[in-house]
Amino acid sequence: MIILGIDPGTASTGYAVIEIDSDNSTRIMDFGCIRTEPETPRQFRLKMVFESINKLLKKHKPDVLAMEQLFFNKNVRTALRVGEAQGVALLSSALAGVEVSEYTPLQVKETLAGYGRASKEEVRRMVMFHLKMKTPPEPDDAADALAIALCHHIRHCLEGVL
Repeated sequence: MIILGIDPGTASTGYAVIEIDSDNSTRIMDFGCIRTEPETPRQFRLKMVFESINKLLKKHKPDVLAMEQLFFNKNVRTALRVGEAQGVALLSSALAGVEVSEYTPLQVKETLAGYGRASKEEVRRMVMFHLKMKTPPEPDDAADALAIALCHHIRHCLEGVL
């Protein structure tokens, strides 16, 4: 199974592609950030995110796109921008015929660290552990995308057990 994890945003969209082998071992195929410039008009920033996600979908042919679901944000403008980037990712996946699973930050933290109030550092350490990484993944948005992809994998495995 190949999972594309997405941490949506207009300025920076984190992405991660992991592969799950038949023995449930995980392997990182790709991760990073799609960055756009603040002075670029919003519609063109969203177009860049859309085109970049389309390229990732074509290159890696994931079985599922796992994405962070907007849970709560005090800043309405930020929430709207994240929502726009989520919409772009949803459209890309629909056009590619790829299933989508969404997880709140709380679900990601509970799945990886065992409790919903885990710090970013605790989640990052669990990502490093599961993916056998020697150094912490950077930047933060890419690390979050790795966590989202792993969350999907772990929850998918648990569904088969429960």
